[in-house]
Amino acid sequence: MLTYIKWGCSVILLSLTIGCTTGKPNNVQPVTNFDINRYLGQWYEIARLDHSFERDLDRVTATYSLEANDTIKVINKGFNRSDQQWQQAQGKAKFVDQPNLGHLKVSFFGPFYGSYIIFALEDDYSAALVSSYNYDYLWILSRSKKLDPVILERYLNRAKLAGFEIKKLIYPQQ
Repeated sequence: MLTYIKWGCSVILLSLTIGCTTGKPNNVQPVTNFDINRYLGQWYEIARLDHSFERDLDRVTATYSLEANDTIKVINKGFNRSDQQWQQAQGKAKFVDQPNLGHLKVSFFGPFYGSYIIFALEDDYSAALVSSYNYDYLWILSRSKKLDPVILERYLNRAKLAGFEIKKLIYPQQ
């Protein structure tokens, strides 16, 4: 129970920090011709910039499913190696503009939303590069626990060109 409280407090803190920010960093543009139905399902976190709500987490996944009201249910889950317990947070996502743009807003607490910008995506939806409203948030996601090194290198270069500090990325164990 303590783990869920800790996870919840961290998510609340992130939500308050982000507020209703649905902007995007300079040099980051959402993918076009985006198909949410192909994006749904489970993703593995290959790399991330450090932030308090995922600190010490390995085996991190994000699972997306479509709800009846056209919102997207988001379940983030990870194993905390410090206290040896699973942590989970549930949220919801909505499109910021058009549903064919990879720019969503995600909330894990009430009316507070933060940007979720998919700015690189494989044609087969096997890997994605995701940012939030500023350069403090970056994730590399994959449909499998390991990402092809060629794709990883391409995403790292893309993130670096966009202005992210890729040397600060964390590579959680899957």
